[in-house]
Order: sequence, then C-alpha cells, then structure tokens
Amino acid sequence: MKTRVLGIEGTAWNLSAAVVDNDDVISEVTETYQPETGGIHPREAAQHHAKYASTVIQQLLEDIKNKGIDPKNLDAIAFSQGPGLGPCLRTVATAARMLSLTLDIPIIGVNHCIAHIEVGKWKTPAKDPVVLYVSGANSQVLAYRKGKYRVFGETLDVGIGNALDKFARSAGLPHPGGPRIEGHAKRSINYIPLPYIVKGMDFSFSGLTTAAKDALKFASMEDVCYSFQETAFAMMVEVTERALAHTGKNEVLLAGGVGANMRLREMLDIMCDERGASFYVPEKRFMGDNGAMIAYLGLLMYKSDSIAGIENSHVNSNFRPDAVDVTWI
Repeated sequence: MKTRVLGIEGTAWNLSAAVVDNDDVISEVTETYQPETGGIHPREAAQHHAKYASTVIQQLLEDIKNKGIDPKNLDAIAFSQGPGLGPCLRTVATAARMLSLTLDIPIIGVNHCIAHIEVGKWKTPAKDPVVLYVSGANSQVLAYRKGKYRVFGETLDVGIGNALDKFARSAGLPHPGGPRIEGHAKRSINYIPLPYIVKGMDFSFSGLTTAAKDALKFASMEDVCYSFQETAFAMMVEVTERALAHTGKNEVLLAGGVGANMRLREMLDIMCDERGASFYVPEKRFMGDNGAMIAYLGLLMYKSDSIAGIENSHVNSNFRPDAVDVTWI
C-alpha cells in the first residue's frame, strides 16, 4: 500500500499544501502573499497565511476525497519547521498541529532547505549530487556525507534572492526583483567591474549590491543588471565547482527559487560540461517554495521512522540543514 503524506509550506510568501505518495504529487493548492510595496513583511505574510490556511487545506482535502482518498487514511502531516520567517512558521505549525490532532495521524517537522534538495532528487535523475541551493534568504553549497547534508560553502550575509530584490528596490524595479533584473541583463553584454567576494568556500553579496546600486549613477540599467548577475553567479559557480572537486561527486543539482534564472543555469551547465559532471534542474513548479517538497520529505522521514511528535513541533527560524540527521539515505 502506498504511503501518503500531506505537507504544508509557509516559510515566507508562499502558502502551499500538497498530498504526495511514493510516485507523484496527488494534489496541491497554493495561495501566494503579494506585498503592496517592497518585499515581504513578516507580520503581514503571517496574517495572509492565517487568513487562507483553512481555505487552502479544505480545498486540498476536498480534492483528494474526489480522487478516492479519505483524509483519515493519510499517513502523516508534514510542515516547514524552519528556516524561515518566525511569524509565518508559527502560523503553519499551528495549522499542522490542528490537522494532526483532528485526523489522529503523526506530525513531522521538516527542514525547508533539505525539502528543496529531496524534491529535486525525486524529480530528476540525480542520485548523490553537490547541491547549489539558492533562494531569497538562503545561498548554500551542500552535499551528503556520513549521515548529514554538509554545508561546504554559504553566504556570509544575505541570500542571493534577497540581494537581487534589494538592488531591484534601490533601482526602482518592482517586486520580485530577480526576474526584472534577468530581463534587463539579457539586453546587455557590457561588463562593469563589481566586487567579486569569495572567502575560502563562502561568498558575500552585500558589497556587490551596494556597488551595483552606485554603478547606476554612471551606467545603464541593462549593463548594471548584467554585471550584477555575472558576478554573483560566477561566485556561486566557483564554490560549487570546488565542492565537486573536494567531494569527488559527479552530479550537480540546482535547487531553490533563484534557480529559475536561465543565466545561472547556463553557467552551471558550462562548468559541469567542462568537468564531465551531470547537471540537473527540476521543473519550475518544484524550484520555488511548494507544499509538495514538504510532503515528500515528510514521506521520506515517515518511512525512516523520523517522527518527532507534537511535543517536538516547535519552529526554528534558523534551522540549519546540517543539523538534521538524514535517516532516509
């Protein structure tokens, strides 16, 4: 009999709930918070999630009923335990606890970062990759070794997504900034020297963001956007390549919402081709935050008996992926 798990994602602006089994996504319902101005406001995002949580979950449960699945026959409820915005995490955790108690099934708190990795492995041929995980708040190079996903390199300040958004706001571009910057960058091949900051296996984006903002005083939007992307992405590709060499692995997986950027994909593909490594990217629906990835990691943890229970369902906004014991590999 197939294992079926319901997962709820709500670490930032995307509220999403899904049911998956071993083979595929059975159903998914998403309601996205759209700020009127600027970036994500944690309190307002949490209020959005609280407003729509019951509707999203009810729609999901109705849909699986229509597909012949009784919600009481689900095996577990999974939710994003962290990292993420505290108010959003607490809202989603409350909804997950309510479902667990109502349906009388186990609750599983999962690490949001590892969920991105596992859904990427599920939906691509990747088996044991070096992972470049890039999202709003997170930018890390990880790989599995001896029972954990080890962080081989990471940002020293802000995530690449937040850096792109911060620059976009300063340049008067609407939110989200990443796609707008990518659009402008495609119309330029004029590189403006910007700070390239790699320290050991870590990278930093704050100085780059400030320098790009200053460059707008003497250069075109297209040239600055192009140069920002080329510099930031080259930094991350360099660290990813060194992690490949260090680990001896021969696969690279791109995960997280910023992975939708086609120039980043192109640069990683070139690097992997030159090294004789395979490069994998899941379809776009699994790149951004989604309920399916939470449900799937919950399924893996459920099958490996990693069930903490309600008493251990507290959230952790700084939940590091290398703090998780990977019992399912």
